[in-house]
Amino acid sequence: METGKFGKALLPAICLFLLAQVGCAGSDAKGDERDDFYNLLMQDGADPWMYKHTDGYYYFTKTTGSDVTVWKSASITGMDGAPRRVIPTGGHNIWAPELHYIHGAWYIYYAMDDGDNVNHRMYVMENTSADPLQGVWKQKGQITDTTNRWAIDGTVLQVNGELYFIWSGWEGKENIRQNLYIAHMSNPWTIDSERVEISRPTYAWETNHSPQVNEGPQVAIRNGIINLVYSASGSWTNDYCLGLITADANRDLLDPASWHKREEPIFVSGNGLYGPGHHSFTTSPDGTEDWIVYHVAKYKDAGWNREVRMQPFTWNADNTPNLGVPADPNLPLSLPSGEVSRVRYEAEKGQLGGGVTVLENPEGSGGKSVGRFEQKDSYAEYSIQASAGEYLLLARTANGSAAGEMAYFDLSVDMGTSVTAAVHPKGGNNWGVSTAKIQLKDGVNKLRFTKNRGEFELDCFDLLPLKIPES
Repeated sequence: METGKFGKALLPAICLFLLAQVGCAGSDAKGDERDDFYNLLMQDGADPWMYKHTDGYYYFTKTTGSDVTVWKSASITGMDGAPRRVIPTGGHNIWAPELHYIHGAWYIYYAMDDGDNVNHRMYVMENTSADPLQGVWKQKGQITDTTNRWAIDGTVLQVNGELYFIWSGWEGKENIRQNLYIAHMSNPWTIDSERVEISRPTYAWETNHSPQVNEGPQVAIRNGIINLVYSASGSWTNDYCLGLITADANRDLLDPASWHKREEPIFVSGNGLYGPGHHSFTTSPDGTEDWIVYHVAKYKDAGWNREVRMQPFTWNADNTPNLGVPADPNLPLSLPSGEVSRVRYEAEKGQLGGGVTVLENPEGSGGKSVGRFEQKDSYAEYSIQASAGEYLLLARTANGSAAGEMAYFDLSVDMGTSVTAAVHPKGGNNWGVSTAKIQLKDGVNKLRFTKNRGEFELDCFDLLPLKIPES
């Protein structure tokens, strides 16, 4: 029996479909069916928010600057190539938007200012369409308590039939520290109580940079325990991390005494990844696994230059999340349970030309990668047997430019029109993911990666069809 959008009962049929859809022709490109992925969701971005709706789709947003962009995907790992909608706001410095479904309508909460950070406040818009990528987004205006102080990172807690707004804000009018506040809501766009402080930076790992920061609150409820996981320390530093505050769902949530903060952070830098923070929680397609989606710095001391990663987590006996440590970026993770498998092609097994060569690489998939795309005619080509359709290609790429310059490659099918994909500079062997949507025909397709500009290496690439058959 199907347990999700693509539940476990569909997996055998989907696996057979994939093997028929994508294969290899000739000895130059050996594709292997894989049920794992390299843990990088988007090679650029911060403040990720992912929500799995009752329609089986995942909706995603992140900080994009002057607008709110919403993605819609049937899978978590294919989000970067998913359809999206850009929603204008009319403001500046749009930070950490979140998409919530409340009382039969969609709401986006976002921080916005007029070009001056001192004037950052929280705002909300509404869409009554069944699909947030359709319909009209109506501005509902600012959402605030009576103090009307600086506010960012607002989220909604729905518990026991009540709505609460939780956000990060200043106590006064100066940027000394960011505290976490909660207030009751009479509807999804109105606060009807005074704000109550439930956390301020107090421990050494929260107060080690100035200004001191508690921000990015997210809620996960398990067996009546409210887990408020938040970001602490300087978001621009390697010390950024996640802390935990808990409350019993049946207590008075506007009483600060109902909330209890842990003395130690629950998710910190590790495995060569720095500053994990500002996250959201979701579940696998079949609902059997819990996943955290979070951003990290692209490299040590990268500041606000960040990327989006994800990994599964478990639960402690006291109903609090056990997030572990950031997953090793060079070890594949199993796909979220219920996601379709994909076919992986090792870069070194293609036809190489224009000076492109195979490199021994212990951190590459299969222990090798290809590089030296240095000439105008540098290329790597792969012959792939496929059924006609649209596919998502996810290439594991690296850009070790000493000058920190962006790199780009062109991807063509049968030497036809090409699409251009970016490779962000993170240093050698610091692998990212470059994505592209391509159209393949029945039979043999020649996929060619060619140098556009800049320096990059190619380790492997995955292909998965964007249209999955119904059971």
